Amino acid sequence: MSNPLVLWGVAALLLFWSVGAYNRLVRLRSEAKGAFAALETELTRQAQLVHASLPASMIHTGLTQPGDLLDEVTELWSGLRAAATQLTTCLAAMRPRPLDPDAAAALSEARDVLTSAWIRVAQEANDLAGSSIPEPLAQQWQQLSAQSRSAAERFNEAVARYNEAIRQFPALLLAGLFGFKPARGIRAPG
Repeated sequence: MSNPLVLWGVAALLLFWSVGAYNRLVRLRSEAKGAFAALETELTRQAQLVHASLPASMIHTGLTQPGDLLDEVTELWSGLRAAATQLTTCLAAMRPRPLDPDAAAALSEARDVLTSAWIRVAQEANDLAGSSIPEPLAQQWQQLSAQSRSAAERFNEAVARYNEAIRQFPALLLAGLFGFKPARGIRAPG
């Protein structure tokens, strides 16, 4: 008579462990998604800053009028605008699936392209009056960059905790059963 009681005890123990492990995986996945939401906010602010800093002739049409800017400068600003648009598109693609490794890789690349484009405009799009990016705008960019870097680190830490949890035995059995897949963090900028 004690055999069925032991079996019921083991079954209950497995059930309670399974529920606890599943809840932990869901919590960690939710934390990673929340960290992405904060990262998305910071990166969106950077893209908005870029659009706000565009020369007046590029704001509505995307093109300059003849004589507004030199050709090389126009290309630099157009590249910056395209990079901001690419970042916004990658954020929109990653929003519904913030733990998708391919979307994270694309977002990392888009962020790198935006940073490079900003640096090129700051260094190369100068005229006789000096830099085409005013100092307050450059400082705001630096502040937003630091905030997005911090948000990316928090996201990467949350992703690492989530990935570690789904690889641990025996939780990996539940992870496979319920479709918890490894995620990818955002590459840290240099």
